[in-house]
Amino acid sequence: MNINLIEEKAKEIRIEVIKMLGEAKSGHPGGSLSAADIMAALYYSELKIDPTEPSWEERDRFVLSKGHAAPALYSVLALKGYFDLEILKTLRKTGSILQGHPDMKKVPGVEMSTGSLGQGFSAAVGMALSFKMYDKPNRVYALLGDGECQEGIVWEAAMAAVHYELDNLVAILDNNGLQIDGKCTEVMCLGSLRNKWAAFGFNVIEIDGHNIPEILKAFDKARETKGQPTLILAKTIKGKGVDFMEDIAEWHGVAPDKDQVARALEELK
Repeated sequence: MNINLIEEKAKEIRIEVIKMLGEAKSGHPGGSLSAADIMAALYYSELKIDPTEPSWEERDRFVLSKGHAAPALYSVLALKGYFDLEILKTLRKTGSILQGHPDMKKVPGVEMSTGSLGQGFSAAVGMALSFKMYDKPNRVYALLGDGECQEGIVWEAAMAAVHYELDNLVAILDNNGLQIDGKCTEVMCLGSLRNKWAAFGFNVIEIDGHNIPEILKAFDKARETKGQPTLILAKTIKGKGVDFMEDIAEWHGVAPDKDQVARALEELK
């Protein structure tokens, strides 16, 4: 796999995120930018998909459980050819298919409508269980936020995933340490995320969420794991790639203004 290609695609995802949020004048840049490398690795290496046939039965499923990071998902779907790049300019506008959270009824490539934190992961567990029940080879990937793990529904789903030995399920945790109200440790401390997920019975793999080789290696390890689901604990930086946004909670849900868009694009390009 061409690591440079995936890194370039991650940069393109970040550029499109900034452009569409600037156009919309609203949205969530921080968590979209922190997830860009993971999204690029998924869509340009890991997932078995066919953009020309979004409903292909043999495809793998990806669920963006942290649905507010929709700009990252929309960017990669457009770059992969699920829909025209020009549509990104319509983010959050009346009548657009691209609303603030993903809509599976309107957006090609979106497998689950998400936004209410924790529910996307629960749906992903259900998908993986269905594939197991019908002896299908499809794999399911779900991206969660660390603040999202404060939701009880996440842990109910985690228990079910372990109980049913869903080794076709890979949860990826975008561990940037920040949520809309500040540091996760101060809002509602989760303690050791590694220990918690391991205690529930997950195969836990810790990585640098901005290191493409590490991300790809983690996917390989997850595929080799049998009898239990995998949690990839990806240490990331909120706002990654834009220096004035990096590791600042205020950029969770505030769009950049015109001057800030120009600064961000100059840095990313």
